[in-house]
Order: sequence, then structure tokens, then C-alpha cells
Amino acid sequence: MKVSIDTDRCRGFGVCVSLCPEVFTLTEYGYSEVAVDEVPAGLEGAVAEAIEACPEHAIEPC
Repeated sequence: MKVSIDTDRCRGFGVCVSLCPEVFTLTEYGYSEVAVDEVPAGLEGAVAEAIEACPEHAIEPC
């Protein structure tokens, strides 16, 4: 599974980082980014939760 963040939508709430810090990090400007090329096995559920919880709907599976 792969995910991406729509940088035009992200507002830096950091919900994804708090739910799955193994996959998401914050840039030096406070916006979220995907830290891995592919979601590690066992973290798909946490990523799905982050996708649902994103207030700006900026995270998309790809």
C-alpha cells in the first residue's frame, strides 16, 4: 500500500502524525509528508485511520 498527501489541501493539523508516526512526519514548515515509500506491513489500519481522520481529506491511497 502506498499513500500520498495533497500538499494543496494539507494545513498542518498533524492528525496523521499523531496516529501513525511511522509513516507520516512533519516538514520543517509544519505540514505533513509521507516518510516511507510503501506502508509497512501491520500499519495499514493506522494509515486507514489517518486517512479517515484527516480534517482536510489530504491523504489519499495510491
